[in-house]
Amino acid sequence: MEINKRSAIKRVIEAKGRTLILDGGSKIMGIINLTPDSFSDGGEYNSIESALNQGIQMEKDGAHILDIGAESSRPGHEPVSTEEEIKRLHDPLELILANTTIPVSIDTWKHEVAEFALEKGASIINDIYGLKRDPLLAPVIAKHNAGIVIMHNNENKEYPEGLLYEIKKSLIESIEIALSAGISKDKIILDPGIGFAKDPEQNIKVMNNLFQLKELGYPLLLGVSRKSVIGSVVNVPPKDRLPGTIASTVLGILQGFDIFRVHDVKENLQAAVFTDKIIQS
Repeated sequence: MEINKRSAIKRVIEAKGRTLILDGGSKIMGIINLTPDSFSDGGEYNSIESALNQGIQMEKDGAHILDIGAESSRPGHEPVSTEEEIKRLHDPLELILANTTIPVSIDTWKHEVAEFALEKGASIINDIYGLKRDPLLAPVIAKHNAGIVIMHNNENKEYPEGLLYEIKKSLIESIEIALSAGISKDKIILDPGIGFAKDPEQNIKVMNNLFQLKELGYPLLLGVSRKSVIGSVVNVPPKDRLPGTIASTVLGILQGFDIFRVHDVKENLQAAVFTDKIIQS
């Protein structure tokens, strides 16, 4: 592993009057699942009131972004229709936007869901398929001048040309899709997709080589919170994986990552602030 400090270049992602400033310090993205079958907290926050309270509390705890998902992406998840996804999002999104001030990201790959959410006031779309599943998604994001988290994914776990090489190659392809659709370069964030199309050993390899993604020149997001890669090592259920999640956040900071998508905002933020202080001294 190579320790990398972040770029000193300041980036501002602004949409719908909400601003995310990437200025060399770690940013925390708080996860709000509106799904009954999430791997880590299924059903816990899928009522309107609980989702709202979760969003308000995460902002109080220091979150810089809220990431709302209305369709589970866990392995073996049950797909939901576009109509159902919008229905799940409708009231919680409106209330969270009305009662918070930080940017809201929507975890979706469907252009209709993105259109709905961006019209309502969301600022960022977080696409687990890296703009490769729905060809109409990128133009919708460009139309709204929104941010995009491009995540690496794959049809299988085979990487004949080399794991890190193929991840970078795939992300570059997604970046080209974004730019060709008119998405501004300064609206793009990259995610290596820990837990997606990778077995535990591959996930560990990626995490030990996160620094390689810095050469792509975009802000980087890491999402390891409570994931099975932690469980594969420490053999505990998702809700007991906070220490492993914090370790992944620190590891990401040391390798130059910018944003950390987590369930436990307060604890990861404290670890991030302390780590930032050390490496910036």
